[in-house]
Amino acid sequence: MAQPAGQARFEEASAILGWSVVDRCQGDLETLSRTLYTQPCLYTVEAILVDALKAKGQQPDFVAGHSLGEYVALYTAGVFDFATGLKLVKRRAELMDQSSGGMMAALLGFNEEQLQTAIETTPDVIIANDNCPGQVVISGTPTAVETVLGQVKTRKAVPLKVSGAFHSAFMASAAQEYQLLLDIVNFAPAKIPVISNVEPEAETNPEVLKERLVRQMTGPVRWRETGLTLEKLGVDRVVEVGPGNVLTGLIKRIISGVSLETIGSLEGVSPSPRVD
Repeated sequence: MAQPAGQARFEEASAILGWSVVDRCQGDLETLSRTLYTQPCLYTVEAILVDALKAKGQQPDFVAGHSLGEYVALYTAGVFDFATGLKLVKRRAELMDQSSGGMMAALLGFNEEQLQTAIETTPDVIIANDNCPGQVVISGTPTAVETVLGQVKTRKAVPLKVSGAFHSAFMASAAQEYQLLLDIVNFAPAKIPVISNVEPEAETNPEVLKERLVRQMTGPVRWRETGLTLEKLGVDRVVEVGPGNVLTGLIKRIISGVSLETIGSLEGVSPSPRVD
């Protein structure tokens, strides 16, 4: 990282994590793909990009993030500082990495009524991610997930490489442990309204945002509704910050008539009066 500010963030992250984000990102993909490492790496890299955007005078009107991305959104909104956010992410990643016995699968191109019926009649499975029309992720026990996959015709069904049933009631014990850390962390009022995963409505109250964050571990990511909320708020430009452009693609399928942009590296950061 050539920029001093970014280098300082990497050094700060290493002190908190006990390992190097740079080394993990440049190392083997299998290790990086472990939840234990993926989450802190993403948070650190995206926070650096947020810092660079702000340094260039860019300021969002609203912020939102998909699952882990909600932590970057809260950091962007000034709810907590970088170190506090990374400590939360570190603990979240540890608890999720320890989770086992669950299964998640992405479904693309399906009949919504058929899927809803299968979910309602199959115990121990829920829709964990409502990403966009025609794309969801289900989460639960392996037996329950396989049962739903066997009942619903899809264009494509992809089991995810995760060990736990994330964003479901099966994460309740992990959420209780996580609550112990959250209880001693102070959240500041958001300077920018945050649209949370479990309640996709703009909010600045720190206690509400904290409560929504712990609920995120056992509750669904309502990203389709997040996109609709942006539309309702009159947002006409959406900028995805971080590696890849998955969320840009999802937003494109949820709402129309908005300008879409992705910033995945410091090279993509440029002066702009506003980021919606």
